Amino acid sequence: MNVQKQMSEVISLWKTDKKQYVKKSSFSAYVLLIENHLLPAFGDKDQIEEADVQAFVFQKLESGLSQKTVKDILIVLKMILKFGAKNKWLGYKPFDIQYPTEREKHSIEVLSRSDQKKIMKYINEHFTFRNLGVYICLSAGMRIGEVCALTWEDIDTENGIISVKRTIQRIYTVEDGLRKTELILDTPKTTNSIRDIPISKDLLRMLKPFKKIVNNSFFVLTNDAKPTEPRTYRSYYKNMMKELGMPELKFHGLRHSFATRCIESNCDYKTVSVLLGHSNISTTLNLYVHPNLEQKKKAIEQMFKGLR
Repeated sequence: MNVQKQMSEVISLWKTDKKQYVKKSSFSAYVLLIENHLLPAFGDKDQIEEADVQAFVFQKLESGLSQKTVKDILIVLKMILKFGAKNKWLGYKPFDIQYPTEREKHSIEVLSRSDQKKIMKYINEHFTFRNLGVYICLSAGMRIGEVCALTWEDIDTENGIISVKRTIQRIYTVEDGLRKTELILDTPKTTNSIRDIPISKDLLRMLKPFKKIVNNSFFVLTNDAKPTEPRTYRSYYKNMMKELGMPELKFHGLRHSFATRCIESNCDYKTVSVLLGHSNISTTLNLYVHPNLEQKKKAIEQMFKGLR
């Protein structure tokens, strides 16, 4: 018969097992949640009740964490508990956790059309490779890690296609209690994120002259063998927006702006989903498809037209 173990021991064994199957970036995210949240709360326990988890959830929400972050922590907790139960080291009964109703609507931040035009015009007139990255994100909806990992080889000006194959990110690793960071170049987060994006005519006009003279193995943002990392690029972008007198917009807002412009142009939702590399269309619908007042009026008019 297997001996009951404390959570801290089960976590340690789970980490050794899990490390074999998941990407380095996913594993580092799990470890960070464990070190910061799960070990301090449950490390010395050998049994976890639903009431303990519910209290933990309320405490984390009160400390300012979002519901999404708390749910991510619980996903890791469940994986560990199931692993422990399977090996008969601890008992596990599925728990049903309640969350307070979120009353605030979370709206996504996007650039207005006029601000977007202003930025694109500025980049056209003040070309640098780093500015080009912002133009690419507005024209192709790429994530910051994807554009930082983009090489000239990924840009096919003959067929007008950008191939998204890699992402770059700085991950936190915890070894023997020591925390350090590491920059890794890896495949994107899901298989759907590996995608081909058509290049707009304006962007193609900008890229073609460079494509003839650049080293194909160089990174686009640096035009060098060494890439820039997302943190550095985010800071560059922030300064550029400030200089242009733009509203404060997170870098990810460029991706949101691209998606919003697609939806405004009546692009079908499935195509937008594929261009963004979402794993399913519901992610796209939940994020971007919110009818405005004009569309609502039109729907009501249409309905009553049919009744006349």
